[in-house]
Amino acid sequence: MAASIALKSNVSIGIVPTHLMFVGGLVPDDNGKMPRDDDGQIKTVANMKKLCGESPVKITSVQVPYFPGLDEGDVAEMVGGFTELGLETHFIMMVGGADPMNPDDEDAVADILINGLNAAKRYGVKNVSSTSIEEWMQGSPKTGAEYDAAVAQDVKVHTRAVNEAGVDGIDTWHIEFLRNGEMQNFTDVKKAGDLIHAMNESLGRKFFKVLVDAAHCGDSDLSIPENIEAIHAIAKRDEMGIFHASAKTTRGCLSTDDGWIGALMKAAAETGKLQYAFVELFHHEDPALEALRQLDPGHGLDTRDGRTYDEAVLDGVVDVARRLNNYVTRGILPG
Repeated sequence: MAASIALKSNVSIGIVPTHLMFVGGLVPDDNGKMPRDDDGQIKTVANMKKLCGESPVKITSVQVPYFPGLDEGDVAEMVGGFTELGLETHFIMMVGGADPMNPDDEDAVADILINGLNAAKRYGVKNVSSTSIEEWMQGSPKTGAEYDAAVAQDVKVHTRAVNEAGVDGIDTWHIEFLRNGEMQNFTDVKKAGDLIHAMNESLGRKFFKVLVDAAHCGDSDLSIPENIEAIHAIAKRDEMGIFHASAKTTRGCLSTDDGWIGALMKAAAETGKLQYAFVELFHHEDPALEALRQLDPGHGLDTRDGRTYDEAVLDGVVDVARRLNNYVTRGILPG
């Protein structure tokens, strides 16, 4: 299907293909080789080709995990495949097995981040993202001096990675916070904003930005008005980055988010700093996310309502596109 919904804004609409599942879709094998379909194509490339061909909206970006140890030939093939589709590639630098807040793990974390930054430079990726401010579903909440020390260590290891890798050619590093339980400390947009501000102050320029994920905002302890106020403040400091249109709790069809995506994407648009809006759905049976289903059974709900995941993702793309177009009509975004 040729794109039939004309886009009125300059905001890039993209997809995070987590609906393919980490297990069997995104995570490489022990040799760093990426999952492939029955025709031998890298699954993420094959799926994005299908989605781009079927979408009534022109998709212009894709955000994919970058794991340490990925096969270089596969990465080159993947990025080349996305480029042929007219997509801008974004890397999500995956960090595991080390705690960014622990000084004893600093070298291990720095090595992983430096590897990701070097890969981004090698393949011409201008925007990188990560959830690298603490380990996923590990540890306990920190307070007082212990929390302050965690902030300082996060600032140290991330700025070290930038200084040691060099980031010529990379425009921005977008840092994502997660919901309580997935993370224990940086679990709302205000805390993430304070941390990213400290990173930029240490670095001496606005290189780090907050990735605003509507799902994590919705599952935090802050209300919609409090999130909007924080997003406006972060953007005023020029520290707001990518927006994820993703539904709170279920992480499925965008119709399950109860208004968070609409409210927060509008808030991001109002700032004049919104450049990228990504649709992100997770597969409700992904074996890699069993711990998240145990944390909140709502994550395991099948919200497709008779559709395939590809169809649900494209419904989300259309929803985002219509909202962005109407922001232009209402004078919220420039045309």
